[in-house]
Amino acid sequence: MLAEVRPVENCLFCKIARGEIEADVAHRDDRVVAFHDLNPQAPVHVLVIPTRHIESLLELGPDDRDLVGHLHAVAAGLARELGIAESGFRVVINTNRDAGQSVPHLHLHLLGGRAMEWPPG
Repeated sequence: MLAEVRPVENCLFCKIARGEIEADVAHRDDRVVAFHDLNPQAPVHVLVIPTRHIESLLELGPDDRDLVGHLHAVAAGLARELGIAESGFRVVINTNRDAGQSVPHLHLHLLGGRAMEWPPG
């Protein structure tokens, strides 16, 4: 099933992607926007979102493979730019309520700047 192409009017992350809500943007291109989380869980906590509304990983289809790769490439590039690549970082995607997805728009959490524990959560 292909993800919905048009933005969802009331989606918080769609509004950020459209520039209707101000955010501390770390990266923007035609497919993704990355911005610093307002409630950081690590010294570096950036959210990387597709500009197109996709509710979760479960809505991705075969045509989204390039987008998923691009989301991860942007996260890796930001890890380098923000100085956490060498010490290490974590990329997390929460899917649905029990996993902690609080905004129904696909997003990657780029976390770093401190030691991460295992197992998470």
